[in-house]
Amino acid sequence: MSDKTTVGVGMVGYAFMGRVHSQAWRSVGAFFDLPLVPRMAVLAGRSKERTEAAAAQLGWADVETDWRELVRRDDVQIVDICTPGDSHAEIAIAALQAGKHVICEKPLANTVAEAEAMVAAAAGAAGKSMVAFNYRRVPAVALARRYVEDGRIGEIRHVRAAYLQDWIVDPEFPLVWRLQKDKAGAGALGDIGSHIVDAAQFITGELVVGVSALTETFIKERPLAEESAGLAATGSATKGPVTVDDAALFIGRLSGGGLASFEATRFANGRKNAMRMEIFGSRGSLAFDFEAMNELWVSSGGGGFERILVTEPDHPYAGAWWPPGHGLGYEHTFTHEVRDFLEAVATGADPTPSFADGLRVQRVLAAVEQSAAEDSRYTNVED
Repeated sequence: MSDKTTVGVGMVGYAFMGRVHSQAWRSVGAFFDLPLVPRMAVLAGRSKERTEAAAAQLGWADVETDWRELVRRDDVQIVDICTPGDSHAEIAIAALQAGKHVICEKPLANTVAEAEAMVAAAAGAAGKSMVAFNYRRVPAVALARRYVEDGRIGEIRHVRAAYLQDWIVDPEFPLVWRLQKDKAGAGALGDIGSHIVDAAQFITGELVVGVSALTETFIKERPLAEESAGLAATGSATKGPVTVDDAALFIGRLSGGGLASFEATRFANGRKNAMRMEIFGSRGSLAFDFEAMNELWVSSGGGGFERILVTEPDHPYAGAWWPPGHGLGYEHTFTHEVRDFLEAVATGADPTPSFADGLRVQRVLAAVEQSAAEDSRYTNVED
């Protein structure tokens, strides 16, 4: 019988992100020696029937149909937010005010003002808080950061970052919430662009301080999604407007003086989840592509690139899993994320990335949108 403290976890949302977060909470204790034992106490969703079905499938002990009830429960010490961005701020602030620890999916919020309110709530809260940029927990990305910190590539001169997907290329793909600004905040820019902004800042240890940007929406209207089909039943409308960007391109300047380019698109036909980073320094370079997530490519002293298979026991996170050469997958990044969060909660440390880190990314996204609206004028990232 374990004498470790058990912490109850309450999760809001059970779709794509809810499924991978559930997998993380289920598996983390089997592979990492944790200071706390997480208990999957309660799952919240709007439909009682669907939430109960999801809880049974994903391993949650109980359900609520109102997230406010979840936040009030005494058997919940950690609130995990896996909802669309329009509800992040309200749920996170309420949970922090109730004394809970909070982990919140990215991007932190839909606006800078919402993110600022979340940071203010976190600063005065007893509970810990973290924004869930899971790609920081890819072993190869964490190893890239280690190499930069150790000085292996020298002064950062140039960063190339891209996140390429193709899941909405078909013009008949429905108008889901990720294509509506009031729910998602932004399109490719916020959904996947936020990841590469955070990854670039994480690996280099530098901030994006100014941008010049272009955005475009290629398909202006889409068929109404299933949850909106009722609108069509009472009228002639069968399509609705896409109110977010389909692709975003921007260049930027880093706080250390280097230059960076960013590309986020969900219209890269044939690319499924190509999150790519190239870091060029005065002494060497690093390259990574999530579609080959167990590999990091390193160039030293002007030579060609060497492939490192990031599965050795001394590589970040890898030692907890399989023998060398047995690769990890997407879901493992969330397990690493949960592990790090539980460690911070147990020791009283401040988890990273913090809500303040999430706010910094939000400010970059806002600067990109402003620059694009002003025909790519260079825009400082406001502090």
